[in-house]
Amino acid sequence: MRVFASVAEEGGFAAASRKLDISPAAVTRAVVALEEQLGARLLQRTTRNVRFTDAGRQYYEHVRAILVSIAEANEAVAESNATPRGTLSITAPVMFGRMFVMPCIIDYMQRYPQVKIIAHLVDRVTNLVDEGMDVAIRIGHLPDSGLRAIKVGEVRRVLCASPAYLGKSGTPKLPADLSKHSIISSNAVSPHTEWHFRSSREQSHSEPSNGEPLLLRMDPRLTVTSNDAALAAAAGGLGIARLLSYQVWSEVESKALRLILETFEEAPWPVHVVHREDKLGSSKVRSFIDEMVENLRSHPTLNPK
Repeated sequence: MRVFASVAEEGGFAAASRKLDISPAAVTRAVVALEEQLGARLLQRTTRNVRFTDAGRQYYEHVRAILVSIAEANEAVAESNATPRGTLSITAPVMFGRMFVMPCIIDYMQRYPQVKIIAHLVDRVTNLVDEGMDVAIRIGHLPDSGLRAIKVGEVRRVLCASPAYLGKSGTPKLPADLSKHSIISSNAVSPHTEWHFRSSREQSHSEPSNGEPLLLRMDPRLTVTSNDAALAAAAGGLGIARLLSYQVWSEVESKALRLILETFEEAPWPVHVVHREDKLGSSKVRSFIDEMVENLRSHPTLNPK
């Protein structure tokens, strides 16, 4: 197949013999043997050139794909035994990157000293292809794309406040009660001050109970541009903030913050590790993804038992 493809691509037996570094007679024997095996003429030979027959043109398309697959398989085996090296570009949201991705990066780079990593921690969706990223962490539902995605867990949009604030101002029982409270809004979560809720089936008979979404327009007392600032303000007793569950996990565990209105939360958002490599990707990408997926799936914040 390789000899036949070379003859077709080089336009002649002599040119193919030079490319493959074998004798013209060996090239001829290989093509003739292939034609006899198939029972079909693949090439029309003249003294000046070589042309496909109809069967030869169709066969060449299949052969070309087969030879590419063989080359990829060989490269994949070689890569699987190779030590990861080179530069790896990774992107993730700022707080998620600090809390989850950076510890994994540190461990990975200590294990593979020949790898350089560029970590883009930004609260925006980067285009992996246009911006040259190898791996991304995505929070939320993914649009259809040619990228490969591995789900590693889920996060919730939660409301939280400090015990001191709730002790002073009371605990809201319904989303409508939020109008009586001090609201902290983070533009890093949403550029709007409209909060979505899901109607709870546990509320009173006077309230809707069909599970339909609710939309409330909030009037924040404090608006900040980072989730860290909103978290600090809520923990400091200033009011009620809406953040993602992983962002407040440590403070909730330590009882510095309490979750409220949990029965009105929207459905959880999935968390994916996204990459643009195919299944035969480089060892640096494949090994980093394997480590990242294992670490995230084992974390109780993303996969509570």
